[in-house]
Amino acid sequence: MVKKTIITCAVTGNLTSREQHPGLPITPQQIAEAALAAAQAGAAVVHLHVRDPETGRGSMDFALYQELVDRIRNENTDVILNLTTGEGGRFVPSDDTPRIAAAGSTLCAPELRVAHVESLRPEVCTLDFNTMWSGQAAVINSPRNVRIMAERIYAAGVRPEVEIFDSGDLHMATHFLEQGILRAPLMAQIVLGVRYGAVANPATLAYLVSQLPPGTEWAAFGIGRHEFPMLAQSFLLGGHVRVGMEDNLYIRKGELCRDNAQLVEKAIAIIDHLGGQIATPGEARAILGLGTADAQATIGEGS
Repeated sequence: MVKKTIITCAVTGNLTSREQHPGLPITPQQIAEAALAAAQAGAAVVHLHVRDPETGRGSMDFALYQELVDRIRNENTDVILNLTTGEGGRFVPSDDTPRIAAAGSTLCAPELRVAHVESLRPEVCTLDFNTMWSGQAAVINSPRNVRIMAERIYAAGVRPEVEIFDSGDLHMATHFLEQGILRAPLMAQIVLGVRYGAVANPATLAYLVSQLPPGTEWAAFGIGRHEFPMLAQSFLLGGHVRVGMEDNLYIRKGELCRDNAQLVEKAIAIIDHLGGQIATPGEARAILGLGTADAQATIGEGS
């Protein structure tokens, strides 16, 4: 029997902007509506950030997360929620005194980066292992901070999705698994095409997949124009896939996507043409070893 493919939709992220796409969801209501539409289109998982409704920039405001999650949970949907913990990891060095943070720095204590996860208790949250350059900022995920975040995520009953941006991230994740900081089997997401990270091509993806610990459930995605080619490559190598306006704003060259749901629809069409089958949220829970939707709803009511 062919393993079914899980589609994750990354709805908004923190870097794409309304200047790039006027339909980018910004407010909790807009993000929730986009997530629900993506789920209706066939995404089993929605990956969620929040943004400041006034500025459109990425935010760590708990009230925004609370509103977003409540709006989705109040609907009749069994889609899996995957909340980011990536906010709070950026450091912009000052030009004159690089050890002093400049405007745009968000670097904060690891406990703050997972506070919304501990309270809202989604089924899944991301756990970034990358320390790398990103635009004008250095993203910093020190081993100490990642360990603290992992411990608190597990204690909240949430499954961490390990985000791999390059080979060094994978080596650190494997070391953490050996130390018992991470638990087997891993759930991993391979990120391709970020400048100064892993190159978005078949050889790079094949290498990273070859180094994953046995039993890992993994997915991969490409940034920008690499989104759909890497989607196909991930499927062909036996992985799951991700699309969404966090990663790419175009449905084809030169044509902005209608919305997140259209990106999901195209992902389904590609997988269907390649002979695959799409996992429902319930099937995705079984593949990933998560609890039932009813159990998760009970957890959410108690948060």
